[in-house]
Amino acid sequence: MENSKAVVITGTSSGIGKACALYLDKMGFKVYAGVRKPADGDNLKKEASDRLTPIILDVTNSESIAAAVSFIEKDTGGEVFGLINNAGIGRGGALEVTPVAEIRKLMEVNVIGLMAVTQVFTPMLRKSKGRIINIGSTSSLLAFPGASVYCASKFAVRAITDSLRVELKPFDMKVILVAPGAIESEIWDKGKAYKEKLRKTIKPEIAQLYSPLIKFGDKLNERVKKIPASKVARDVAHALTSKRAKSYYLVGNDAKGAAKAAKLPKGIMDRILLKRIQKSGK
Repeated sequence: MENSKAVVITGTSSGIGKACALYLDKMGFKVYAGVRKPADGDNLKKEASDRLTPIILDVTNSESIAAAVSFIEKDTGGEVFGLINNAGIGRGGALEVTPVAEIRKLMEVNVIGLMAVTQVFTPMLRKSKGRIINIGSTSSLLAFPGASVYCASKFAVRAITDSLRVELKPFDMKVILVAPGAIESEIWDKGKAYKEKLRKTIKPEIAQLYSPLIKFGDKLNERVKKIPASKVARDVAHALTSKRAKSYYLVGNDAKGAAKAAKLPKGIMDRILLKRIQKSGK
């Protein structure tokens, strides 16, 4: 399929972002792949065509965003068809022991950064009646204990998507949420390293209080079946090109399961989760 339309993707150094960049490049899109380090862009280019252009884009840095917008505006003549907001970080842990600095960092990347990038690219997207695709998570659908900060950010991504879907409809623009389950990605190793570092700072008596929750989270991460990021890329491509694109794409059985579980009465869901946490602590 040949398609020379311009698409901007944030967070393409690995995982879903990288898979989307390479998949859309093969489809013929002119991909602007956001990375934070030149070396990541160089590595991406080795697997892509000449159409793919790495750009330095740190979603938490206003100067970086402005420079990326300026370059893309000149390179495309001021018209972009797609924006894929993928950049994000994961942080787990009970709220009581999560440093406020880490909370701010996660929200800055996952929420504020997404809105900042969307805001500045909207004029270029409006010209082409383009599409915004926000990458959510199972945590956009169901809040898990021990992940309140991350879930809050991903619920926010869903809320932003729902608001913008109506807000930008008068301009014939589409805003879509792609919510994948567990994906094969470096984010798991980074998350594990973060947890290990955080646990070293927790007082023993507090760690003991949360021991069942910690064990529950560890077992959940070990057992979850991770699917290839390419599956997410295929749904992103459909969301980007289909005349009948869905409002939500749920990728993987765990994402679909989370959507179903979210419909249960809260009291029932709470009891299910508490029972599993208590069982993990034994």
